[in-house]
Amino acid sequence: MPALLSVKLDPFGDLQTDMVTVNEHFLKLKSGYLFPEIGRRVSAFKERNPGVELIKMGIGDVTQPLAPAVVDAMHRAVDEMGVGESFRGYDDGGVGYAFLRSAIVEGDFSSRGVDLDLDEVFVSDGAKCDTGNMQEIFGLDNRIAVADPVYPVYVDTNVMAGRTGSADAIGHYEGVCYMPATAENQFVPAPPETPVDLIYLCFPNNPTGAVATRADLSDWVAYARDRKAIILYDAAYEAFITESDIPHTIYEVDGAKEVAIEFRSFSKKAGFTGVRCGYSVVPRELKAHTKQGQPVDVRMLWHRRHCTKFNGVSYVTQVGAAAVYSPQGSRQTQATIDYYLGNARVIREALAKLGYTVFGGVNAPYLWLKTPAGIDSWGFFDRLLQQAHVVGTPGVGFGPSGEGYVRLTAFAQSEHVAEALDRIARL
Repeated sequence: MPALLSVKLDPFGDLQTDMVTVNEHFLKLKSGYLFPEIGRRVSAFKERNPGVELIKMGIGDVTQPLAPAVVDAMHRAVDEMGVGESFRGYDDGGVGYAFLRSAIVEGDFSSRGVDLDLDEVFVSDGAKCDTGNMQEIFGLDNRIAVADPVYPVYVDTNVMAGRTGSADAIGHYEGVCYMPATAENQFVPAPPETPVDLIYLCFPNNPTGAVATRADLSDWVAYARDRKAIILYDAAYEAFITESDIPHTIYEVDGAKEVAIEFRSFSKKAGFTGVRCGYSVVPRELKAHTKQGQPVDVRMLWHRRHCTKFNGVSYVTQVGAAAVYSPQGSRQTQATIDYYLGNARVIREALAKLGYTVFGGVNAPYLWLKTPAGIDSWGFFDRLLQQAHVVGTPGVGFGPSGEGYVRLTAFAQSEHVAEALDRIARL
């Protein structure tokens, strides 16, 4: 006879049981995270075809080694950690060593006319973590707005937190404002008519490779100031901007420090995907409010959350990150960025000659490839995988407006890019 489940009511009248329960918001997620699903399909193909050599141009992982200046600096830091007099433990309260934050402020902001203080910079293990974690300091009643297509982390972490309802048939979650980013608007969505509170923007964009002009960002800043909204601005690919009139930081726009948090990463800029380092900027001018309307310093909330749940990036890693800003490190990392941008240019030009419509690849390491007529995103993904032995990323995995596109990355060896393009040409 099965055991009877003990049931009772808590003081608030809610049903209680004598068993561990899960966070049921996780159950709203449509399916496995996009990139593990790609990995599953690739693994299944390799099991069936063990002798086939795949060329991976899907997940945005880098392939070039760390800059020599970074490696040298990290070697010296390791040596320091082996000597009692120079050994380091926890960093400056978990927010990052002053030497790295100073290099960030000078190299990424002061050089562009933006004034920041060190205590507005929070060093972390990457922009992905920060964009996912930042939502924790805001109330669950805030409505989020995202572009469609969108980097999945922005939406999924809000679903997990309970800020949304369930997903509909096309993958849109109840309570989320989706802003279509299409070829018609150059993949730069306009501010919505619907009132929203937290706005996720990413430029240069992942996955489309689009960029926002100064006028675009000015419109967003004005919108946020008028609506008392906050912009969560992911600038992880800023280092790939080549056009001189494109802002490298949202803080180049007047008033942005009152309404925007910016996220940066060393992953693509300096090849730190396997090292892990990034940072967030939370200006002291930025305020949110209690339900009673009292202003609250967002920077202090993030400081409290950051130091409670994170113990800081290792000293060796932070020394390596600081070396990115040295004269040698800057030249060497720029050479790697130019290498990837060279790949992007080759991919873009070759696919255009083959008759494909391609976006991106100018100010970003991503190319947004329109699939041939009559073939959906996963269908073309499978065709590339099975016939050309090339791995891309299906655009619909970034949202319904990504249907009919595949994302390719320029993070590959040049010889592999040439081989992949030759294979695609034979499709």
